[in-house]
Amino acid sequence: MHHLNRRTFLAGAVAAATSAHTSGQEEQEQETPTTPATEAEPEPPGQTKNSKFAVNIEMWFRRLPFPDRIRAAADLGFPAVEFWGLGGKDLEQTAQLCHDLELEVAQFTAWGFVPGLNDPANHTAFVAAMHTAVAAAKTLKARKATVVGGNDQRGMTPESMHANIIAGLKLAAPIAEAGGLMLIIEPMNIRVDHKGHCLYGSPDAVRICREVNSPSVKINWDLYHMQISEGDLCGRLREGFDQVGYLQLADHPGRNEPGTGEINYARVLREAKELGYNDYIGLECWPREDEELAARRVHDADDW
Repeated sequence: MHHLNRRTFLAGAVAAATSAHTSGQEEQEQETPTTPATEAEPEPPGQTKNSKFAVNIEMWFRRLPFPDRIRAAADLGFPAVEFWGLGGKDLEQTAQLCHDLELEVAQFTAWGFVPGLNDPANHTAFVAAMHTAVAAAKTLKARKATVVGGNDQRGMTPESMHANIIAGLKLAAPIAEAGGLMLIIEPMNIRVDHKGHCLYGSPDAVRICREVNSPSVKINWDLYHMQISEGDLCGRLREGFDQVGYLQLADHPGRNEPGTGEINYARVLREAKELGYNDYIGLECWPREDEELAARRVHDADDW
């Protein structure tokens, strides 16, 4: 409804009075009442100030069917989602839903723990899986896909397992480059979550990616795993930043959202931004109480 200001109103009142005189009727001036300004609704917590986040919908909204998890992430204002393997997921439906909700699929898992990429006997299957990943990424309009190195192989040294990972990634790199997909190898932690895994901490992952030497093979740099494996999050990030393809996070202990553990995520997120990281950061964490509170804690951690 349009409200007149006083000057406009008085000009109209003069015209009305002239008309009233002609017709022998008098109009009384009346002020238009002023409506109080309505308060703007607060922005949803997923609309963050400095960084942009992708909700891991394998760990958030687990009570909901898979499509509803995507809707729930959008309702909280997040711009992207990520998930684990492709099995059992309707990729066409997921792609359409993300398109309709204006969400991006930041990344998915293209190769898991088993069978191990660190065993050359699995490289033929790995290459086939990378062709599948490229096709899936095109459907989903995703740009990145996680690759896991594998658990310890009996009779193999860490050095030989890492050499096998390099060999496998070199086979896959041309496929990824041609398909416009970045493969992101993820170092884990073996102290808390992944005992018996062959790749943990940043130095070996950085060395592997530098040896593969492809713009389509980088690191899924999970800050939660890095904190447990090596600490010095900002220093290590600076040292290996040329090989960072994607960031994920969770606080420690507990693997919950920022603000629930020991990590000063405002400091770490600021470091990543200052180094030049502007892509999505995966929220691969378990919401400690509920998703809305977790989203607000993420929002607070990004407010610096």
